[in-house]
Amino acid sequence: MLNHIVIMGRLTRDPELRTTQSGVNVASFSVAVERDFGGRDGGERQTDFIDCVAWRQTGEFVSRYFRKGSMIVVSGRLQSRKWQDREGNNRTNWEISADNVYFGEGRRDGGENRNDSYSPGSYGGYDSGRSSAPAAPAPSAFAELGDDDGELPF
Repeated sequence: MLNHIVIMGRLTRDPELRTTQSGVNVASFSVAVERDFGGRDGGERQTDFIDCVAWRQTGEFVSRYFRKGSMIVVSGRLQSRKWQDREGNNRTNWEISADNVYFGEGRRDGGENRNDSYSPGSYGGYDSGRSSAPAAPAPSAFAELGDDDGELPF
């Protein structure tokens, strides 16, 4: 079975970082995602507001580096959460449980591009499947050819 979702949009509010009773950090946030198409008449695009949760180091990363209006890329799995409201009605909430979170744009304050600055994980984001230390750049699979290279390999 496959349950994988990737979204890109803007945070609708600052992430809320909480700690569970067992000491695990969890960040909750909502992402506004524009649909790729307009209405049938070519009108305005619609926007979906998608709830997300990020656990442990990923949650800490989101709460530290993202604010309302930040462009964010979230990769994870879609999950449902069932609960009862005050009147005893059964409710279901759908949310993304984030595995990986990335910056969707450079910094707005005129500083260096965020993707070039320090961040846990690679490519300007946090990958929860890796250690929290910065990843070393991947070696290139391409070699630069000099002027004295006789024949090209293709």
